[in-house]
Amino acid sequence: MKNIIYPLFFLVALASCEKELDFQYHNVEPQLVIEGTTTDDGTRVSVTYTTPMDMPMNDTRITDATVTLTDLTNGISTKLSPDSKGYFTDNTPGVDGHEYRLDVSRDGKDYRSESLMRHKVDILGLEFQWIKMPYDYVAVLQITFTDSDTTGDNYWVRLYRNGEPYKWSLVTDNLADNGIINEVIMTSRKDIEAEDEKDVLLDGDEIRVEVIPVSLEMLDYLQAIQSDSNGPRMFAGDYCLGYYLAAEVSQSTIIFRPDEMTEFK
Repeated sequence: MKNIIYPLFFLVALASCEKELDFQYHNVEPQLVIEGTTTDDGTRVSVTYTTPMDMPMNDTRITDATVTLTDLTNGISTKLSPDSKGYFTDNTPGVDGHEYRLDVSRDGKDYRSESLMRHKVDILGLEFQWIKMPYDYVAVLQITFTDSDTTGDNYWVRLYRNGEPYKWSLVTDNLADNGIINEVIMTSRKDIEAEDEKDVLLDGDEIRVEVIPVSLEMLDYLQAIQSDSNGPRMFAGDYCLGYYLAAEVSQSTIIFRPDEMTEFK
């Protein structure tokens, strides 16, 4: 995300006219990026700047901002302080059903975003199986979890390989069957010599799965990232990039054992 510079405005008028458009995106002024979450473990917020395309990655976090979290349900506000890694944090767990607002101020500019903390799901099972593709067998991970009683629910499924981000997918409740969702994610092919390094799974690798309920707006935002396109603006006030998400996170782990896997039916 840090090396992608989103134009502030994108407008093409008079579509019938043919004209070469030259966008100088390599030299766009760095934009503020706010990435915040409130979960069962508390709140963590990262404040950084985008990196120009022709410059080395700079992930230095900004620590001179003012960051405040307000529980709009009970009216309690908490000022967050940066930790040793530059994250603004607070250890107070989020509360299911409460609405939260994140406020960030820096250099005379203000940014704010609100999020409802949705109820966590139950992960009922994880299972690796082989699926036959024209080019090879591929390991697929089936994730079974509960869906809420309401309609229009959306979920962000994240996979971590030995503690590092691996893959993620987006799921809507139109896939639910009697309150149960089965999400299948393709991972590593059997012939690891022919597989991309970023996808390879080895015997004994630990896969941690997180399932996070998200709003429709957050779903649209993540879908835009998947397709390298512009998504909804997630912060009100002055312009910035990023998101704020309050959600209870469900977690479960599975060990990759290729010799013990059966074929997917």
